[in-house]
Amino acid sequence: MNLNQVTLPVANMEEATDFYRRMGFLQIVDTPHYARFECPEGESTFSLSLEQQAFTNNGVIYFENENLDALVLALKEKGFAFDQEPTDMRYQWREAILHDPSGNKIKLYWAGANRLNPPWRVERSA
Repeated sequence: MNLNQVTLPVANMEEATDFYRRMGFLQIVDTPHYARFECPEGESTFSLSLEQQAFTNNGVIYFENENLDALVLALKEKGFAFDQEPTDMRYQWREAILHDPSGNKIKLYWAGANRLNPPWRVERSA
């Protein structure tokens, strides 16, 4: 299996699509209630779904970038506000945190080989 996409809830589609386009994603679907984006690298996509009622999304979406510090600096120059600057985490990833206009948590990170092969990796299947 391969992951197709993750869909995030948003309260304002116009505001949300502008946010993600300014981050550097290519919008490939544009409707009043649904939008979809291609990531600048690889073949991953993600989408936004307009929610009419109040919501809380406790999920976190991760976007990987080898040049994390430079990416964060470039986004800050565009006016993006970060809750956490790039920080080396105890689990051997470097992460920066921000939120989209609907409150969805975004982690920009670089993990290198540790993304799939951390020292504590296990391999279990049915």
